[in-house]
Amino acid sequence: MIKANNLQKSYQMGEINLEVIKNLSLVINEGEFISIVGPSGSGKSTLLNMLGCLDKPTSGEISVDGQDITSMNKTQLANFRGEKIGFIFQSFNLIPVLSVYENIEYPLIMIQNLEENERKKRVFELLSEVGMSDQANKFPNQISGGQRQRVAIARALVTSPKIVFADEPTANLDSKTSYQVIDLMRKMHKEHNTTFIFATHDEKIVSMVNRIVTIVDGEITDDKRISK
Repeated sequence: MIKANNLQKSYQMGEINLEVIKNLSLVINEGEFISIVGPSGSGKSTLLNMLGCLDKPTSGEISVDGQDITSMNKTQLANFRGEKIGFIFQSFNLIPVLSVYENIEYPLIMIQNLEENERKKRVFELLSEVGMSDQANKFPNQISGGQRQRVAIARALVTSPKIVFADEPTANLDSKTSYQVIDLMRKMHKEHNTTFIFATHDEKIVSMVNRIVTIVDGEITDDKRISK
């Protein structure tokens, strides 16, 4: 599903060249439930952003679902993300002036341009799956953090992506809600065979994945598969 070869990412900070990712290579197969772990500043989020078509490497190659994304321009990358990829962030990133229903519907209008009947069908299916059908008309500031993350999961999955990237998705949740959200993501992974890739410090997530890739100072120091 994803193949990264000799990735390097650096930023120019005044006269200093800061190398965040160093000649990193990684293969992620379809249907994996994988966590990328490492200390703060190790390059986890930078790697996630490059694999998820949000940022480009300084050098190296990335292919996603058989397509070379490093050669794509911004418009091509945006279209590719809309077709193949979903995102879940720690800050939820819901649009405050849109209702729960409208937040989930938004990618179907902006990215996939589906007809209203098809949009409605998909949104209500996802609302049901994440247990939020009775909250469809509420706004983000009227629901709890856990409920917002459920909406974010539904929004990430409504376009039927092949891959979901989740950057610290439980960071703003209490322990009980974190477990509920993780269980929901595992359920969605199993039912849809969606590839889930986490960047996280959360041991609750790490304990439930099938593979753990450890990054330190921009390099992979361990890659461990776990039988469940």
